[in-house]
Amino acid sequence: MTTTTTTVLGERDGHTSSGRSVGIEKITKIYASGTRALDEVDLAVEPGTFVVLLGPSGCGKTTLLRSIAGLEEISTGRILIGGDDVTYREPGDRGAAMVFQNYALYPTKTVLENIEYPLRMAGVSRQERRSRAREMAELLRLEKVMRSRPAQLSGGQRQRVGIGRALVRQPDVLLMDEPLSNIDAELRGELRAEIQRLQRRSGTTTFYVTHDQAEALALADRLVLMRDGRIEQDGPPQQVYQQPATRFVASFLGGMNILDLPAPHAVLPTSLRSTLDEYQVGHLGVRPEDLRVLPGSEDVTDTEFVLRGTVEGHELLGRERLVYFRTADDQRARVRLHADQTVPAELTVAATAADIHLFDPAGQRLPSRPVNADRRADARPLSRAE
Repeated sequence: MTTTTTTVLGERDGHTSSGRSVGIEKITKIYASGTRALDEVDLAVEPGTFVVLLGPSGCGKTTLLRSIAGLEEISTGRILIGGDDVTYREPGDRGAAMVFQNYALYPTKTVLENIEYPLRMAGVSRQERRSRAREMAELLRLEKVMRSRPAQLSGGQRQRVGIGRALVRQPDVLLMDEPLSNIDAELRGELRAEIQRLQRRSGTTTFYVTHDQAEALALADRLVLMRDGRIEQDGPPQQVYQQPATRFVASFLGGMNILDLPAPHAVLPTSLRSTLDEYQVGHLGVRPEDLRVLPGSEDVTDTEFVLRGTVEGHELLGRERLVYFRTADDQRARVRLHADQTVPAELTVAATAADIHLFDPAGQRLPSRPVNADRRADARPLSRAE
């Protein structure tokens, strides 16, 4: 792999930081118990990319992050940073810095001392490390608390110190393991914007682990959704959301309604019937926000997907309301409505053919939708029904 580096000039003259490419080549991690945490994971990341690793608990995202850092020894495969094979290098020799969920700050050191500590351990002169630590504290808007100790800081400030301590080393790769999970919801939004601003400014190649879908969609240049130690799908977040490659991606990211086919109480659009004739279709997907409620007097035609059901409950989500309903053949679905809209006891909902997703019995996506050029995703190969 060719060594690739990108350099970005910061807002202050002379402040530079670089990001490097990362190559993950068929890495596998098998624990002594026999648990396969990673299963031949392949990933090639361009310099300066913000990669978000998303997935359910136990999917392997943190193990992958720790493997890049050198905190986990992989069983097979290679890890390359900037084209250099770092598979068997010590963590401190990889050019990577990690931000942990629990901050891991030194309680007896001030903010400034915590930020500069990695430079002190690297043998950087006192004058230079103080200068770089002060600059980082100002960048993170911590200049007013530089003499404070961790116990005197808010949770958000402590997390900023942890980020600053990692970034002050000017790492080639920044690794962040659910850094905002201990922060309250309001502050999380603020810190997300702060992290994105810092990453854009520094150009540091960043891997960010989270289980929070909103966080993943807000931050990612590239979204990597994992399942059972493998990459289920990766790509730009909007493409992964709009063109899920599998039924798992569709249901995990955004909570798509997944219905078994045939669905006797649903009307399928005429435009999808060729797909049903050509492929073996197991499930149909439609997102709650893509459904609309039809008035009782409106004629039902086969130009749209139409579904009927009985309302079982609803949740108020500020300006919107999520309504749960059940079809006569005992399938459950949800529709997202405006909060002021009346919720009837019986629902008839509809969606356009372009908002319908079809999946084969194995859960792979079928070519059910018209795909615009700017929304096209890298779909997996399709297999015809035998």
